[in-house]
Amino acid sequence: MVKQEDLYSTPMNAKMVGSGERTVVLAHGYGADHSVWDKVVPHLAQNHQVLVFDWCFSGAVKDSNLYDSVRYGSYNDFADDLIGLIDEMKLKSTVFIGHSMSGMIGCIASIKRPDLFQRLLLVGATPRLANLGDYEGGFEMSEIDQIFSNIEHNYEKWTANFASLVVDSADPLSTQKFENCLKRMRPEIALHLAKTVFLGDYRDILEKVFVPCHIIQTTNDVVVPSSVTEFMRRKIRGKHEVHLIDTDGHFPQLTSPLEFLDVLDGILDF
Repeated sequence: MVKQEDLYSTPMNAKMVGSGERTVVLAHGYGADHSVWDKVVPHLAQNHQVLVFDWCFSGAVKDSNLYDSVRYGSYNDFADDLIGLIDEMKLKSTVFIGHSMSGMIGCIASIKRPDLFQRLLLVGATPRLANLGDYEGGFEMSEIDQIFSNIEHNYEKWTANFASLVVDSADPLSTQKFENCLKRMRPEIALHLAKTVFLGDYRDILEKVFVPCHIIQTTNDVVVPSSVTEFMRRKIRGKHEVHLIDTDGHFPQLTSPLEFLDVLDGILDF
């Protein structure tokens, strides 16, 4: 039984490693779990407290019933979980590193509770994936509908194809790692969450983000085109910087960890 005081940390597999005055929170994206940070945690933990955890949709979470499709209808609901976890861990003024969907979740949480966040590091983040008018998110609705169909009708094949698409194809071990994460998700959770991710639109929240932001983007990300990075740079009202990593794919923490850590070290040395 989860104790009342562990409503978030225990179900979300929260783990604190390292030591230091600053706490770095690492939040994974769609289909993953906290193991996607394994290549960077040892380095970060040398000088900082590092908090890793799994979102309730992750296949690494023991109780798959924690993901309620009625409750988790938008990123706002995940932002509430993030706030609950940070409060439960008695943390303040953290450095939040959010990958993919977690980037926008962190933005939402920072609007609700700016006291919990000193900086936001948004890795491959996007406020909207679907193209609309003159907004280029990267995906046509026909492509998104096909993704939903593939998840629903041939999940095993889709996990392999999707992992190969979003992870640098030159790094088969990292591709396989993410594919394994995807396979651990329940297909019905994967489909519901994919609809939340691909149909969501959070462009209007960017102008409400005043916690200092660092937008971290690879030079060739099939999920998040450079147009999205430019859009975010224009819309975020608070202090912000853009950092480009010269590599392919949506997972620099997996495929280019040394270059990724170089960027993080430069940001964290403030």
